Amino acid sequence: MKNVELKAMVIDSDFQMHQTYGNYFQDIENIQLVGCCQTIPEALKMIGSCNPDIIVTEVSLLGISGIDGIKLLSKRDGQVKIIVVSSENDFELIKRAFKAGANGYLTKPITKDRLVDALKAVEDQGAALSYDVAKKVVTMFQKKRYPQLSNRENQIAEYLGQGETYKSIAKKLFVTTSTVNFHIQNIYLKLNVNSKSEALEKLRLLMAS
Repeated sequence: MKNVELKAMVIDSDFQMHQTYGNYFQDIENIQLVGCCQTIPEALKMIGSCNPDIIVTEVSLLGISGIDGIKLLSKRDGQVKIIVVSSENDFELIKRAFKAGANGYLTKPITKDRLVDALKAVEDQGAALSYDVAKKVVTMFQKKRYPQLSNRENQIAEYLGQGETYKSIAKKLFVTTSTVNFHIQNIYLKLNVNSKSEALEKLRLLMAS
């Protein structure tokens, strides 16, 4: 009998995958599969008795999606960590998952080694990403930087796009509002615009190009 350090639950609408996960976990030291189910409502019923440390959930489920289920599962058990599994590495989907409270995002196919690495990463470091997902995230954030602007100006441009005021930007960056105003004037100068709305539109066009 293996020494169990972590308990895991799997939510996958494909019943055949339950057997696959079962085979994986038989060979994983210190991690026990305590439950498999096909829907979020089933998982909500099981979570109290199984007390998993980590839940691995497919995004595409019948009824409530895996992403929409994250908050429901976390509400039932505030300590449980959740890894999302999907065949897609779409940036917006990834953002939705982490915004909902996911601790990890893996793309298919899921091998035993990738599963083990993800489970251990989430437990030890609090997060796990497939290589392709991490690459996608880095690429998308790199695209948000405008080469004609300095690092500080890029920061401020991003905050402006989020609707922040001069005062709130200053507070986030631990500078004075006059400093923020100075950088914004430089942004206007470099973009050859005269207002915030013109600047945001110019930045939007640069992003799309």
